Amino acid sequence: MSEERIQRLPAEQLFQEEMDVLMANEMNPVPEGWRMSPKSVLTYICGGRCGGMDISPKYIGNRRLVEIAIATLVTDRALLLIGEPGTAKSWLSEHLTAAINGNSTRVIQGTAGTTEEQIKYSWNYAMLIASGPSKEAMIPSPVYRAMEQGAIARVEEISRCASEVQDALISILSEKRISVPELGIEVPARKGFSVIATANTRDKGVNEMSAALKRRFNIVVLPAPESLEAEMEIVKSRVAQLSGSLDLNAKLPKEEVVEKVCTIFRELRKGATLDGKQKLKSTSGVLSTAEAISLLAGSMALAGSFGDGTITDYDLAAGLQGAVVKDDSKDQNVWEEYLENIMKKRGAKWLSLYEECKELNR
Repeated sequence: MSEERIQRLPAEQLFQEEMDVLMANEMNPVPEGWRMSPKSVLTYICGGRCGGMDISPKYIGNRRLVEIAIATLVTDRALLLIGEPGTAKSWLSEHLTAAINGNSTRVIQGTAGTTEEQIKYSWNYAMLIASGPSKEAMIPSPVYRAMEQGAIARVEEISRCASEVQDALISILSEKRISVPELGIEVPARKGFSVIATANTRDKGVNEMSAALKRRFNIVVLPAPESLEAEMEIVKSRVAQLSGSLDLNAKLPKEEVVEKVCTIFRELRKGATLDGKQKLKSTSGVLSTAEAISLLAGSMALAGSFGDGTITDYDLAAGLQGAVVKDDSKDQNVWEEYLENIMKKRGAKWLSLYEECKELNR
C-alpha cells in the first residue's frame, strides 16, 4: 500500500528526511544499538538546525526533562513517562523510539484485557498441536523482539494493565532475559534493549504499580504546558501536521480561534480565569492539550465539509459542547455558568462564540 493511502504514518516515516540529515551529520559517539547520538536525538525531539536543515520540534516543553529521558535510555534502566492525559507522553515515547531505533511500532497497548502472553510470547496453536513446541510455533511479543534486536519496546498506559501483567515486566527489567520453559531456552537482551512505559495520572488507583516495578523505572513527570503561549504553539503545530495527513479541505485555524480554545480549556482545567481574579468550577473531563487539537481538527472537518473551509464560531461551538460536557449534568451546569459569568462578559470579540454556544445549550 502506498504511503498516500495510509491514514497515520509512524514517526520514522513522517520525519525520515530529518533523521537522515541528523545521522549524516553525526559528530558525537553513538551508543550501541542506537542510530544517532543522544545529542542528535535531543535535536530531533526539541528542534534545532543540522546540515542546513531546520529540524522541527516534536515536543514543546521543558528541554531538561527530555534530556533526562534520553540519558535514562543510555543506561540499563527503563523509562516511565507520567502525566495528565494529553501531556504528550505517547507522542514523546513514539519519537524517542523512532529517533533511537528507526522503529516506533514495537508497542503493547495496555488495557484491562492485556495478558501476560502479550508481554512475553504466545503460540500458534495450530502448529503447536501439529508438531509441538518449536521456535517456528512461537509468536514473540514486541518486548521479546526488542530484546532480540537490542531495541526499545513501548508499553502504553501500563496502569491500565492488571497487576499480574505488570509483574511480568519485573523479571524482564531485572534479569534482562525471557525464559521459555517450553523450549528449555532463555532469550537474553542485546545491548540497547529498554522499555518506555507511559502512565496516566487520572488512572491512578485503577491498577496501582507496585513499588518493585516502579524501582525498575526512571520516572519522568510531564507537566501540562506552563503558559497559554506554549499551549497555543503545541496546538498549532499538531493541527498543521494532522491537516496534512487528513483530507479536511479547510484552512488552518486563525490565531484568535486557537487562543479562544486554549483559553477556555486552561481556565476550566485550572478552575480560575487566566488572570486569577475569578474562581471557576472545573469539569469532570481533563480538557487536555490533545483534546484541544482534536477539537480544532473536528472544527476544520465541519468547516471543510459543510462550510466554506474557514472555521466559524458555529463550527467551534459544536466542538466545545462535546469536549466540555461529558455525559454529566454537573459538566452542563459548569459550562452554562462559564458562558454566562465569563464568556458573555468578555466583549465583542467573544460575543458570537457565546451566542453559538448558548444556542446549543437550549
